Amino acid sequence: MHLLAASLLLFAPHLIAEEAPPVIGSTGVVAGVVTLAATGTPVHNASVLISPLGRTVSTNATGEFTIANVPPGAYTVMAHMHALADARQAITVTAGATATLRFALQVSALRESITVTATGTETPVSDAFQTVTSLDAYQLAGKSSSTSLGDLLDNEAGIAKRSFGPGTSRPVVRGFDGDRVLILQDGARTGTLSSQSGDHGEPVDSSNVERVEVVRGPATLLYGSNAIGGVVNVLTDHHIINQHPHEGLHLTLNGLGGTGNSQGGGSGAFEYGKNDWIFYGSGGGMRTSDYNTPLGKVLNSATEMTDYKVGAGRFGEKLSVNANFQNFETTYGIPAASTDEEMPILNMRRNSARLNGALKQLGSFAEQVQFDLNYSDYEHKELVDGMVGTQFFNKQFTYNGVVNQKKFKRLTGSYGFWGLHRDYNTVGEEAIAPPVKQNALAVFGMEELTFERIRFQFGGRLERNAYNPIGAPSRSFTGLSASAGVFLPTWKDGTLVVNYMHSYRAPGLEELYNIGPHPGNLAYEIGDPNLKREKSDGAEVSLRHQALRFKAEANLFAYQMHDFVYFSPTGEEEDSLPVFEYKQADSRYLGGEARAQFKLAGPLWLNTGFDLVNARLSTDSRFYLPRIPPARGRVGLDFLWKGLNLRPEAVIANQQGKVAPNETRTAGYAVFHLNASYTIARQHIMQTFTVNTFNLGDRLYRNHLSFIKDFAPEIGRGVRFGYTFQWF
Repeated sequence: MHLLAASLLLFAPHLIAEEAPPVIGSTGVVAGVVTLAATGTPVHNASVLISPLGRTVSTNATGEFTIANVPPGAYTVMAHMHALADARQAITVTAGATATLRFALQVSALRESITVTATGTETPVSDAFQTVTSLDAYQLAGKSSSTSLGDLLDNEAGIAKRSFGPGTSRPVVRGFDGDRVLILQDGARTGTLSSQSGDHGEPVDSSNVERVEVVRGPATLLYGSNAIGGVVNVLTDHHIINQHPHEGLHLTLNGLGGTGNSQGGGSGAFEYGKNDWIFYGSGGGMRTSDYNTPLGKVLNSATEMTDYKVGAGRFGEKLSVNANFQNFETTYGIPAASTDEEMPILNMRRNSARLNGALKQLGSFAEQVQFDLNYSDYEHKELVDGMVGTQFFNKQFTYNGVVNQKKFKRLTGSYGFWGLHRDYNTVGEEAIAPPVKQNALAVFGMEELTFERIRFQFGGRLERNAYNPIGAPSRSFTGLSASAGVFLPTWKDGTLVVNYMHSYRAPGLEELYNIGPHPGNLAYEIGDPNLKREKSDGAEVSLRHQALRFKAEANLFAYQMHDFVYFSPTGEEEDSLPVFEYKQADSRYLGGEARAQFKLAGPLWLNTGFDLVNARLSTDSRFYLPRIPPARGRVGLDFLWKGLNLRPEAVIANQQGKVAPNETRTAGYAVFHLNASYTIARQHIMQTFTVNTFNLGDRLYRNHLSFIKDFAPEIGRGVRFGYTFQWF
């Protein structure tokens, strides 16, 4: 309660302050037009972002836009439309004047990405302090192979997938998994249980995703102390980010079908805006059958998913309010080695309701105050031979408020508060944790100082977590996380970024209270209610270069973990499962990742990527941590001619021999893919046709991060066909 009271005191002066009258001529205007490069016709409903202010507006029917009341200074302006590459220009705004811009959008291999997760407002990735992977819907079109999030991000630099089959995959970031990687949807926690068990999935309808962002580094301070590895934010609703009206009708239709797992699915979305009001909805479904490998089908690996969302909002000059409801249901099998084994089916349902908005024009200090209330009701049942076994229930309510400061001389930033109430319960044979109520509260802030040749960022988060179980000791943890970074332009088009972060993490519910057989982790687990908080000190050095013919990024990172919670085998066996205890010791993570795009000649580009991570206990150099991805590389070509895009690619992974106790080695492999798309862009209509072939050589290979890799290799040769239609 003390943290909440402090937060309200911080907000109070700005909520009651009268709006300061504007000084005539003290601000400027940014205006312009967005067109299609191929035809010269205007682009309606394109998004135009001005950074670092974080304001976004949409173009009108003639492709024009206006951003008023811009303080004098240097800015970056970007124009964005789905399937087309973003265009970017630097401008200087002077008081009482209008800066005029003209953007021509086209299909391009060199894409300038946007991130909202790194700062809380939309920012070009190249300007972010943090390391960001941002994939838009066009880039994700070739990855729609699963109903689970890990498959959507697998093989991106620094990101791998943990899985117990296709319906269960979850992203692993720099070797961190579970409660150390925070999964968000539109900036809010999803309320699922994928962090607690290998056979619990993180479902996603890839055809209704606008963008996925993976952020490592200090940005985790905005979202939670359990995000040491990173934050994965699935963006499906731009109304939560862009608090401004959207006039007219916008329709989207998607269709998908493929071989290798008999995949089929489709989705649709609509949006209608009139004056300050907007009404929207979306829905879709996808199914896959047991998938094929060079050794035959993997039994009980089929998946099925449906979802829908409805919402409405009013975006006024001083107050914006948006509300929506979403239902998500998925059913997937837990693969079995043979027909002699049990073949459990998991049925998951998640309902969520959300209210968010922004208070604007609050005076000379605040750009706006954002507020967000989110309720999630999660349930899943484990079925064996049609009979219900264990049931999991997780009801979660989160709330937060954030002040986005107005730019004051060299200083910008944001600060706020966040809270969580969680009610967790399990019933059945695998109810290995007692019912637990969890409450959390935090205050945080992040500030940035900008000089002519250098930028500094610093921030902090104070968070308290309390667990109140039935029949077990209650625990509470309070800790401070903090970060500092420097952003330094080095050579022409080049940047050096250095970040340091001190993080605190309260032990997870499962680490404290689990005790009993847990087939989902292939272990008999013994938690420890006396675990201490986990602390880490991390440093990252990033070199970036972005020019018209060459884009590259290289990151080196090191984390020293204090009182790291890990799975320790006892050498015993219980209920036909090896016994593991949750223990604590110091550990360290070292690694790096790199990505580069080179323009070879004309429309031909070369794409490369590489990542490596090494993780072990500091107290015992022979004890490597489990499910750490091997060194991997990617190399491919990107050929563009008008609307045609061809992308052959090879993914190469080294063997992984640095394994934890009770973990088997994994052989290296090389697999080849070929993706192709054709985009037809007109003033109000855009159509994209995609053909994606994968594992062309039908290579037998295994994912080291799979719990069932010994009998379930990865998918064999296949092809997917997709079609997207947009009216805007």
